Amino acid sequence: MSDLEALYQELVLDHSKRPQGKGLVGDEGAEGTADSHQRNPICGDEITLRVRLDGERIAEVSWDGAGCSISQASASMLTDLVVGRTTEEAAELVDGFREALRSRGAIELDEEVYGDAAALTGVSRYVARVKCAMLAWVALEDAARRA
Repeated sequence: MSDLEALYQELVLDHSKRPQGKGLVGDEGAEGTADSHQRNPICGDEITLRVRLDGERIAEVSWDGAGCSISQASASMLTDLVVGRTTEEAAELVDGFREALRSRGAIELDEEVYGDAAALTGVSRYVARVKCAMLAWVALEDAARRA
C-alpha cells in the first residue's frame, strides 16, 4: 500500500469513527426539508438523509444510518462538502462522484473539488463497494429534488 493509499484509508476510518452531520436534525415536514431513505440490499447498509434548503442553497444536511465504514464515511464527507452550495452545484458534484466511482479507477476525484471525499476514489476498483460509497449521494439527490 502506498503512503497516499494509507492516508486515504486513515481519512475514511476517521470519518466513519467521527462522522459529520450524523443524527437527523429538524423536522421532515418543515418547509424546504425532505428525507430520503436508501438501502443497499446487497450488504444491508442503510441511510436516511435529511436536507433543508434555503431557496436554492443547501442550508443543512443531517443523516442517520448504519453500515460499513465506507458508507458512513461517505455520508460524513458529503455533509462537509455540500452545505452552503446550491442544489445545482451539489447535483454536479453528485454526477462527478458517480462518474468517478463507476470508472473502475480510470477517473480520480479532484481533492480541490471533492475535499475529503477524494479519498473514496480507490473504491471504484471494487465494484461491490461502489454502492456503499454512493448511498448518501443518491439520498442527497433524491431529498434535494423533493425539498
